[in-house]
Amino acid sequence: MSPSELKYQHELHNPNSFFFSKDTMKFFGDTMKNYGVKSNGDYYELYRKSPVNGDLTNSHYFHKQTYVQSTSL
Repeated sequence: MSPSELKYQHELHNPNSFFFSKDTMKFFGDTMKNYGVKSNGDYYELYRKSPVNGDLTNSHYFHKQTYVQSTSL
């Protein structure tokens, strides 16, 4: 799965989420090009390739069936 496909599925299943919104991404100095996706059990791990504002490098996890973002794995 690509980061763009994960974004599409997340927004389709969770229309009220602001995670991938343009303003949120801009606030953190992030772009879709800076993300990669790994399969991790029941979750997709969305990881940053390079640090962004404030040296953020943490990953985010999305359930493979619901595409809901998990706060921890």
